[in-house]
Amino acid sequence: MSDAFDRLINRAEELIGRIEAILPGPLSAPDWGASIAFRYRRRSNGHGVMEPVRQVAPLKLSELKEIDAQREKIVRNTEQFISGLPANNVLLTGSRGTGKSSLVKACLNEFAPRGLRLIEIDKADVVDLPDIVELVAHRKEYFIVFCDDLSFEEGEAGYKALKSILDGSVSAASDNVLIYATSNRRHLLPEYMKENLSYTHTEDGEVHPGEVIEEKISLSERFGLWVSFYPFSQEEYLTIVMQWLTTLGLKDDKSFELARPEALIWALERGSRSGRVAYQFARDFVGRHDKG
Repeated sequence: MSDAFDRLINRAEELIGRIEAILPGPLSAPDWGASIAFRYRRRSNGHGVMEPVRQVAPLKLSELKEIDAQREKIVRNTEQFISGLPANNVLLTGSRGTGKSSLVKACLNEFAPRGLRLIEIDKADVVDLPDIVELVAHRKEYFIVFCDDLSFEEGEAGYKALKSILDGSVSAASDNVLIYATSNRRHLLPEYMKENLSYTHTEDGEVHPGEVIEEKISLSERFGLWVSFYPFSQEEYLTIVMQWLTTLGLKDDKSFELARPEALIWALERGSRSGRVAYQFARDFVGRHDKG
């Protein structure tokens, strides 16, 4: 009887060990000295890992043209943050390719010597934000948790998780963590024409949004700082092109003159005069014309 009981205990312990091996464990700290940027990923087994980014994009604030007003706001907020002063979570919204994510990366490079670090997180992993905040809460560095191209569909779990961590959670966010997010949607959720029917009007002419609209606005309102980006004019686009040509090492004045009409044709073919299109054209042009 005793032998049978011992065998049963051993089998139970083996089973528990196997279950524990596949259950998500606590988030482990990476080598914080390995990089200034880290990427959070959740593996297929449910375990979350923090990986150092070995090659950080070497963007500089001086390289980003025609977004001076937006740059001033982001730099000021980030400066306050790493100085231990009150600062806001930031939502950067607007046209694609206008420098939203590039501005965040350039800020990281600017302030990294003063202790700024960045943790990139996918929208699908936003539900794990509390674990990330807990992991870095007692570090001496200042962390921007960065989510690029953030938007949600109806009913996604990450929507509630982000809403809670930004404002309203029982546990307060750490003073050394801010969330910076970029999105093409101002309210982060899809908006439909039928939702306009939920608006109500008072006798004195005031307009009040319905519950559906209020819910969609409530998440973006939790970001203390909104920074909007707009499509570039032709001259602004050309200014950005010339900046990238210079950054990529082009020095021939004749080549600069040749680049202008080609840059306009490039933008016309792409249907966009964005900063991303300007950068892509500059790489193509320098690759074809610069012979060193």
